[in-house]
Amino acid sequence: MFLYTMMGWLGAVIFIVAYFLLSMKYISADRPLYHSLNAAGGICLVINALHLSDLPNVVVNTVWTIIAVLAVYRIYRNISG
Repeated sequence: MFLYTMMGWLGAVIFIVAYFLLSMKYISADRPLYHSLNAAGGICLVINALHLSDLPNVVVNTVWTIIAVLAVYRIYRNISG
């Protein structure tokens, strides 16, 4: 149980750090780091929400993670293409 709680807190911290870095213009949404942080945070929160059977959060964070992964893919595709 402790592991799932820690995963949830880690996901929340990653989301906050990503948003802070973006807001302070330390990173850009045009680079993969911001979206990679969002994907990592989303995965952590999905794991926590699954453990808690919190289906609305599972859905929201799964979609959030998919969007982030697609954004990273798009960025890398445009760099190499």
